Amino acid sequence: VQLVESGGGSVQAGESLRLSCEASGYLISRYSMGWFRQAPGKEREGVASIDGDGHTGYASSVKGRFTVSRDNARQTLNLQMNGLNSDDTAMYYCAAGAFYTDYQHLSDFKYWGQGTQVTVS
Repeated sequence: VQLVESGGGSVQAGESLRLSCEASGYLISRYSMGWFRQAPGKEREGVASIDGDGHTGYASSVKGRFTVSRDNARQTLNLQMNGLNSDDTAMYYCAAGAFYTDYQHLSDFKYWGQGTQVTVS
């Protein structure tokens, strides 16, 4: 099982980024997929998730600005991030977990990518 994130970078406040996560070695359709982030000195937190049935969930801090989506045929998970601000600066990770779980249950996610850095100034 391998997850590889891409799309991070440095942007100005108010701008947008689109993160992608490419999966291999398993079928993402059998798992919930989530995005998590970790800022320096802080714990890893859930950002958004989409379960095996396609139901999405978002942390209150990103709701209305971020959109999570998955393309099972292409084995990819995406996170469209609009209206970025400095509080969004972090390393972003994608992860795969149980069929029915969400971003609030970090321990349910067993497979993790290496992360992609997002910096907002």
